[in-house]
Amino acid sequence: MNTRIHAIAGAVALLTISAFWLSTVTSELFGSHAQITSVKTAVLWGMLLLIPAMATAGATGFSLAKKRRGKNIETKQKRMKIIAANGLLILLPSAVFLALRAQAGMFDGWFYTIQALEVLAGATNITLLSQNMRDGLAMTRRRRAVS
Repeated sequence: MNTRIHAIAGAVALLTISAFWLSTVTSELFGSHAQITSVKTAVLWGMLLLIPAMATAGATGFSLAKKRRGKNIETKQKRMKIIAANGLLILLPSAVFLALRAQAGMFDGWFYTIQALEVLAGATNITLLSQNMRDGLAMTRRRRAVS
């Protein structure tokens, strides 16, 4: 059961971050300030989905890792530390800053500097979460093949 919950939470987190990233890039490239403001506000509200999904994926992953050892587990744990640090130290504060700034109509150098940092950190988390998903699926396939 933990394996299924872990997979669902991880998939929700990956899809949510991907949606945030794609919406941000699209609105920045092709949208008006009003559209950018809508996206930045939606991203902030979307944290209500993302944070529990990430916490659930992390907790279930930690629980599952207790029973298993190996290079893939260690690699996934290292990636999760980077993902969590990125989320807590860069992505969450950026989401708050950018939503407030956009709502105030302050599309200045600070806004775009933090926006660039957020896009880079988001792309990093998408990459790392994708790699963790790939490795998790491979471990599940190997485990089923052995059974």
